[in-house]
Amino acid sequence: MGLAVRSRGHRESVRAVTWQGAKDIRVETVLDPTIQDPADIVIRVTSSGLCGSDLHLYEVLAPFMEPGDVVGHEPMGIVEEVGASVSHLDVGDRVVIPFNISCGSCWMCGRGLQSQCETTQNRDYGTGASLLGYSKLYGQVPGGQAEYLRVPHADYGAIKVPKDHPDDRYLFLSDVLPTAWQAVEYADIPDGGTDGGTDGGTDGGTDGGTVLVVGAGPIGDMAARIALHRGHRVLVADLVPERLQRVVGRGGEAIDITDLGDASLADVVRERTDGRGADAVIDAVGMEAHGSGGIKAVHKLVGLLPDPIAEPLMQKAGTDRLEALLASFDAVRRGGTVSVVGVYGGAADPLPMMQMFDKQLTIRMGQANVRRWSDDILALLNRDDDVLGTEGFATHHLPLEEAPAAYETFQKKEDGAVKVVFKP
Repeated sequence: MGLAVRSRGHRESVRAVTWQGAKDIRVETVLDPTIQDPADIVIRVTSSGLCGSDLHLYEVLAPFMEPGDVVGHEPMGIVEEVGASVSHLDVGDRVVIPFNISCGSCWMCGRGLQSQCETTQNRDYGTGASLLGYSKLYGQVPGGQAEYLRVPHADYGAIKVPKDHPDDRYLFLSDVLPTAWQAVEYADIPDGGTDGGTDGGTDGGTDGGTVLVVGAGPIGDMAARIALHRGHRVLVADLVPERLQRVVGRGGEAIDITDLGDASLADVVRERTDGRGADAVIDAVGMEAHGSGGIKAVHKLVGLLPDPIAEPLMQKAGTDRLEALLASFDAVRRGGTVSVVGVYGGAADPLPMMQMFDKQLTIRMGQANVRRWSDDILALLNRDDDVLGTEGFATHHLPLEEAPAAYETFQKKEDGAVKVVFKP
């Protein structure tokens, strides 16, 4: 018996988005993905998102990439081939694929830490579970910005979804939704907050505490929507007008960080929360923060070095642009929680330990444990009403062949690009 027990056959050629060098993304013909393990499936990709963390590969994490690497980690599609040990799927089923690859049976997965899966951990680099399309640091597994995709550990990871809604209703279950969901869970926003709850405070009628979301990109935007759905007061800080408009349209309160004057973000937040600060802050920016031009220059310089020299420098001496994180520590109230969902990669970042200790902060962070949250999120998505507005969440739907231009536009935050979805 072969590895695949059910199959629609193979393709003549497969197109995919490939990394060829720093800021050099090309669409190339690649090898046809096939079943390599009985727990695999192969899908025909119908939609695949462009994520903010893909931009780290675009430039900052170039030392860990190799020309020809297929990128992308937010795919969904139709099952074309099914491995012999995959019992819950059949050819023709519609599935969403989590960005992290987890086995579902190891010690970590059993504790809801699928992003730390011991079966797919990358011990050579000291990193957690393998990720689709995300460099040697995380397994160098071919990604989902492609016409076809092999899905490892599909017997556990692949999420079967109904066929009666557009792709965009479910696509973001691959990354955006569980990442934002975990960010809100980790933020531990209280049911009453700094602004007095429902007893006449400035919370605009909400019953929950106040959360500040730093960054209104895809993850920050969705985290704001989830927090609003749960009844919290949500402040969102960003510098892109189109992104702030989206947040306001969902009921959040915008803070334009280009219009602060002599005040800091924390000053404005304290002014709106009876002088205390937000009960919780979600840093949804990470290493892509604006500012710290010197550090950005170092990133570019390291990226020009040969990989054998650049890799250890990034792993042991790398630093990040920390403006968003430092602002989060400042803006949260004493005894509050900072939930870090923006990706950081530095190994030697200086942190204000005195401030963090003195304010008695709780800090939680990490890659999303997709399968820990996916059933709860799927139940919400299956409702008749589009509760979180996923069907209108993407700003751009583009053919796969337009990926190189889309990466550049997304990095520069041009053309109102908040969420780009490729349609292979």
